[in-house]
Amino acid sequence: MNQKKDIENIKKNYSLGIIGGGQLALMLAEAANIRGIKVCVQTKSSKDPACSKANFVIEADPLKFKGNKDLIKECEKIIFENEWIKIEKLNLIDSKDIFVPSLESIQPLVDRISQKELIERMSLPSPRWLPLKKFKSLDDEEIEDWDFPIMVKSCKGGYDGKGNKKINSKEDLNSFLNEAVSDEWLIEEWVDYENEFALVGSRDFDGTIRFFPVVETFQKNNVCDWVFSPAEINYDLKTFAINIFSSIVNELNYVGVMGIEFFYGDNGLLINEIAPRTHNSAHFSIEACSSSQFDQYICISSGIKPPEINMHSHGSLMINLLGLKKKYPLSIEKRIELLSDIKGSNLHWYGKSKESVGRKMAHITFLLNEKNHLKRVEKAKEILIKVREIWPSPNA
Repeated sequence: MNQKKDIENIKKNYSLGIIGGGQLALMLAEAANIRGIKVCVQTKSSKDPACSKANFVIEADPLKFKGNKDLIKECEKIIFENEWIKIEKLNLIDSKDIFVPSLESIQPLVDRISQKELIERMSLPSPRWLPLKKFKSLDDEEIEDWDFPIMVKSCKGGYDGKGNKKINSKEDLNSFLNEAVSDEWLIEEWVDYENEFALVGSRDFDGTIRFFPVVETFQKNNVCDWVFSPAEINYDLKTFAINIFSSIVNELNYVGVMGIEFFYGDNGLLINEIAPRTHNSAHFSIEACSSSQFDQYICISSGIKPPEINMHSHGSLMINLLGLKKKYPLSIEKRIELLSDIKGSNLHWYGKSKESVGRKMAHITFLLNEKNHLKRVEKAKEILIKVREIWPSPNA
């Protein structure tokens, strides 16, 4: 049995360490800079987005234990850019509550199967599902009970449409089952939904929960295209979403920021996925709210009482800007220039060294000051057309 290694109880060089160096870590570092909090980032390359805003960089794969140990030696608290962490290795360290959220609370959320098991255990609404291994053991009659299309999802590493496959027929299913090299997948019933909603919130060490507005997200090819806030959602549905969020974070004694994606349709509100981190659907909060999702996470993990969350405007529009083909006629520089010229634009460039098709390169946010919901929707669609004329979606 491995002996846990003690971390010396001494004053460290940096208040916060971030495991990961992508765009979420970049925006966390930016929020920390505003608060005057020093951050150290562990990431593969010094060219990764967060490095430009970090006070110090440990150039090491975030999944490598040695790099994790070096980060912990330097930092008072450790936070996570994403849930792709090796908890079994981090558990070898006597953390003395160094991780936010704690490893125990994030454990059920690091892969899709453990998430589904948590949701099932808590009797929360979610599409029917089975681990691939169990699905393979069904007889023909039991398989007939699953209507096509169905979804197959990878247990780990799925994001932005990656790790998802739509299975349209029994032939497609047989082909997938023959090609699958591991059982690290789950089968999920197809959901015909009317809307996709998302709710992001925070929970601090005192157990206080704060919420951003429920938003509506719009996808293309399983990738978020744009986000409208606040969503037009009735009081009962909003309350149900809030209660689901509160139940999960309280059950896990989770401290930090979390996002939950929902389907809504004839079967009511269903949990799609849980993200134990900051989330794309709340990027609007940087401009639109009194405290962004990144500020909430930085405050909580640094021991600062998080501000209450209020919107500065009646609404907002956030649009993702994904990488285009090499031969796209407008250069990145020209696209950035034209987008910046649109009235009211707030462009967040992630500073990635290479543009590839579908890669998240930036996002742009607009505040919507129309008091009427329908007027806000009209304005959002006008702006969306302007943005997409300059920077189209590669999934269109």
